[in-house]
Amino acid sequence: MKRDGHIHTAFCPHGTDDQLDAYVEKAIRSGFTDITFAEHAPLPLSFTDPTPLRDSAMKREDVPAYLDEISRVKDAYKKDIRIRTGFEVDYIQGFESEIRDFLDEFGPLLDDAILSVHFLQVGREYICADFSKEAFMELAGKAGSIESAYELYYDTLAASIRADLGEYKPKRIGHPTLIRKFQLAHGERIEDSQQIRQMIELIGKAGYEIDMNSAGLSKPDCREPYPPMPYIEYARFLGIPLVFGSDAHSVKGLHNHYEKFYNE
Repeated sequence: MKRDGHIHTAFCPHGTDDQLDAYVEKAIRSGFTDITFAEHAPLPLSFTDPTPLRDSAMKREDVPAYLDEISRVKDAYKKDIRIRTGFEVDYIQGFESEIRDFLDEFGPLLDDAILSVHFLQVGREYICADFSKEAFMELAGKAGSIESAYELYYDTLAASIRADLGEYKPKRIGHPTLIRKFQLAHGERIEDSQQIRQMIELIGKAGYEIDMNSAGLSKPDCREPYPPMPYIEYARFLGIPLVFGSDAHSVKGLHNHYEKFYNE
């Protein structure tokens, strides 16, 4: 089975206008038999998106249309490929109740979901850690150091794994080393191997899956997947389920680097 479990859509405000049919048809041509559309779920209504255009996630009012569009392609291509309805849900510390409410409402309609950390809290402020090199350095400055920014990310990731988000909490942890996205830009070598191993072990103990995310390989300041290959092997050794995710935000990015993970 060839599966891509992390695909975005035209409902993503910071993606492209590529239509779902184009994604599905490329997946079929590429021999994939199972895909998940996992659009960025709407952020909590009381949370202010800190990115300049406030375009980190889809709008709440677009959720019905998103679900309808996935249902349409599911039916249209049901003989050729399995299509899963999903969301990539942001874990944001302090907003657990609203996240749980969203999942209680829409979780029953989903086939799949990913829980990710993008926003980190420093004092009373939230910063999108992966938005840009400049945003990352702002985070590091306010956290006290680059190493402290990494520690904050892993602490928040651990909190997401432990959080009580209700019956429909996503069981796959998204790009668990995303904080390394700008590792070649900030110029410091951060020793976080122990933290990554601890995160993987925590995911395993919780009975969750890992989003084996290839997007970092295409990022010029990262050049590695999330998590890096040695930790993918460690997760395999521990028997933790790994689901390949291209994290594609366009048809062009769909399934990128799949061949680096599997010899088929």
